[in-house]
Amino acid sequence: MAAPYHPPVKHSLSIQGHRTSISLEPLFWDLLHAAAAEEGLPLSTLVARIDAERIASATPPGLASAIRIWLVARLQATHEKGAGIAPDALSSSP
Repeated sequence: MAAPYHPPVKHSLSIQGHRTSISLEPLFWDLLHAAAAEEGLPLSTLVARIDAERIASATPPGLASAIRIWLVARLQATHEKGAGIAPDALSSSP
């Protein structure tokens, strides 16, 4: 895994036939590659899925931000599952 404190690195890929460049810190690139491998998807397919979710949101962030948010949410869900916390438990109001 890359050093956690590193400026963003730009990579180009195709999303639904359109070339785009995304700048992410190497740590996020590592996590994104690992997520794609775990899901058995090409990186571009996973990014396209995140992009579609982003566009469908009420206030869509930029693609790089959406990827970071998706990765953190994925790690959080994995942590909560491992800790035996129901995913809804942290978001429900008293």
